[in-house]
Amino acid sequence: MTRRFLLNLLGGAAVVLTGLPAWAGETARVGMDKNLFVPQVLRVKPGTTVEWVNDEKRTSHSVFFEAEGLAESDRLFPGESWKRTFDKAGTYPYRCGPHPEMVGTVEVAP
Repeated sequence: MTRRFLLNLLGGAAVVLTGLPAWAGETARVGMDKNLFVPQVLRVKPGTTVEWVNDEKRTSHSVFFEAEGLAESDRLFPGESWKRTFDKAGTYPYRCGPHPEMVGTVEVAP
């Protein structure tokens, strides 16, 4: 089955709710809703761009790869997004700057 077929069959819920792997060169989405990253663990292939989108109605969030020593993203207000491309295999934990209990992980594997 192709991802497009799955997305059509399930109305897009498969990627958002289960974190199905994205294929290299594609864009995967992580939502920010109810102080959670959705999906909390996202598995992608090298070369995938991940886009975080604030789906909240009133709260701002950020994306902060603190363990890597990277700068925190700008605050993302409702409807805003931020992207990062992952070229190397590895596990990339991150958190929300203003809400440190809000955590997620990007797992990149060939």
